[in-house]
Amino acid sequence: MAKVKVKTGFVCSDCGATYPKWQGHCSACDAWSTIKEVRLGPEPRPGRRDGFAGTTSPVTLLKDVQLTDEHRFSSGSEEFDRVLGGGFVPGSVILIGGDPGAGKSTILLQTMCHAAESREVLYVSGEESLQQIAGRARRLQLPLDRVKMLAESSVERVLEAAESERPAVVVIDSIQVMQSAAVDAAPGGVSQVRESAAAFTCFAKTSGVVLIMVGHVTKDQALAGPMTLSHMVDTQVMLSSTEDARYRLMRTTKNRFGPVNELGVFAMTEKGLREVKNPSAIFLSRTENAAPGSLISVLWEGTRPLLVEIQSLVVSAQYGSPRRLGIGLDQNRIAMVLAVINKHGGLVLADQDVFVNVVGGIRVLETSADLAVALAIVSSFRNSVLPQDLLVFGEVGLSGEIRPVSNGESRLKEGVKHGFTRAIVPKGNAPKKEIPGMKVVGVTSLSEALDAI
Repeated sequence: MAKVKVKTGFVCSDCGATYPKWQGHCSACDAWSTIKEVRLGPEPRPGRRDGFAGTTSPVTLLKDVQLTDEHRFSSGSEEFDRVLGGGFVPGSVILIGGDPGAGKSTILLQTMCHAAESREVLYVSGEESLQQIAGRARRLQLPLDRVKMLAESSVERVLEAAESERPAVVVIDSIQVMQSAAVDAAPGGVSQVRESAAAFTCFAKTSGVVLIMVGHVTKDQALAGPMTLSHMVDTQVMLSSTEDARYRLMRTTKNRFGPVNELGVFAMTEKGLREVKNPSAIFLSRTENAAPGSLISVLWEGTRPLLVEIQSLVVSAQYGSPRRLGIGLDQNRIAMVLAVINKHGGLVLADQDVFVNVVGGIRVLETSADLAVALAIVSSFRNSVLPQDLLVFGEVGLSGEIRPVSNGESRLKEGVKHGFTRAIVPKGNAPKKEIPGMKVVGVTSLSEALDAI
């Protein structure tokens, strides 16, 4: 019998970059001592490239490719469906990551128990015993009569069980504990995670099964394992907790079947994770006594508006170098807004410490909060209280102009629902027809916005 030639290589455990020989420094991610020798698998025979089905794929014109209808089905959770772009897509591979205790296993157990009422589901646990999972399910009062469970960490045995049961959804909890007999390495290593994920992905694509993998994160909030893990999946979802630990935020960072940066909000209760239908309400718990530096803005998260409170504190610098600190905001963006205020607003803040905070642990990923940040800083610097029924959004340009943002009218209507009666917005976002119950002031420059307050 001919001996199978094993192919080895040197792979960076942080970014997944490959090298022909060992070196101490990874030139791709600038990390040190992260390159290790791994087994890449048996060498393929010459003249053959294996596809998902294990056969040679013929060359085909793009116009001749037969399209199939994308039949999504619900996960049983509206917030989870929103994050995924409308539900599960057959044959898709989903990776869910998050901190320990964030609720990854809990939300998947809840989702699978409800999805099993209409479809076959297989939940594979490599970390917890079946008794632990059953105890949690009974504590959460979930339906238990249709969910099929398997406690296994061998990739080959999991695939055999999946082929035998033919479920519609397979959950792998977690990919870091799975091990393949074809790879001579410990579970959780770069080669094991890559080969295990590749085997599960191949099975999902060829069988049409929805495959959900749970992934661990490192102390830097990055997914553990090779970077190729994020590239091979169709959807990557991150589950995180807010500052008060009562709420969980689910956000997509990659989605081949829907929008990215879609946000789902859940509340952690004794009965597990519960959907928050109106997330704006939980981030608007303002005090009755108005204070300077507090202002409400409207973010656009995926497909819906989200009202958040922007707080600012401006005090005289006690030391030589003034501090600029932002929580939930890009500090470079804060520095740019301060420069625009100095140049076009006539306020000198070079000797002031400036602190900006987004209440509730929300991280602002768009530029629509620029104007709210600027006015909150001015409000704190002047020690002037802004009206609590005032809503502000808009992008601030370097020349002091206020640029319009997307979905302006939808943001205003969301503000009306929560009792806001006044708004300062870019002139391009001012509605042509008057919105009942709200007075809208359109501005084109920062100086006009300062005059308006």
